[in-house]
Amino acid sequence: MAKESVKARERKRQRLHARYAEKRRQLKAAGDWAALDKLPRNASPVRLHNRCSFTGRPKGYMRVFGLSRNKFRELALFGKIPGVTKASW
Repeated sequence: MAKESVKARERKRQRLHARYAEKRRQLKAAGDWAALDKLPRNASPVRLHNRCSFTGRPKGYMRVFGLSRNKFRELALFGKIPGVTKASW
């Protein structure tokens, strides 16, 4: 499990990105690099990192489900994810 401070920092980055997304798009379209430079650094989409919504784990992240591979397997085996079954052949 990731530390709560790390998960909180990532949530803060997501909020900042959502808040400044439209303004960033307009400034980039206008080519106003000086004004773009004055926006908060964490408003940039490049600084976002995908993390598991349960554990905050940064690696082994599955985009479709928003979970790490460990949590995905656990929930899938218990039948908590609709439409996902264990493969057998």
